[in-house]
Amino acid sequence: MRAMTKAHARLNFRLRADFKQVIEAAAAQLGQSVSDFAVATLVQQARQVVHDQAVTHLSNRDRDVFIAALDGADLKPNRRLLAAAKRYKRQLK
Repeated sequence: MRAMTKAHARLNFRLRADFKQVIEAAAAQLGQSVSDFAVATLVQQARQVVHDQAVTHLSNRDRDVFIAALDGADLKPNRRLLAAAKRYKRQLK
């Protein structure tokens, strides 16, 4: 079970009256305060957006093309890729 922590950050925004009524009704149906409902809903949606932007979905055909490109034995890194790899290794030190 997560320990309760005190919230210090704030978000303030205005919305249409009909939106507020829908939010209040949904919160009431779940037995939550409007604040708790709004925070939970916003965080859930925000996490989904972040996840969706971080994940690439490929069709089977695209996956096969991608894997074939990675497996290509005749492919060698170009000069810019080698330079980027060196910069990355230096940053790790």
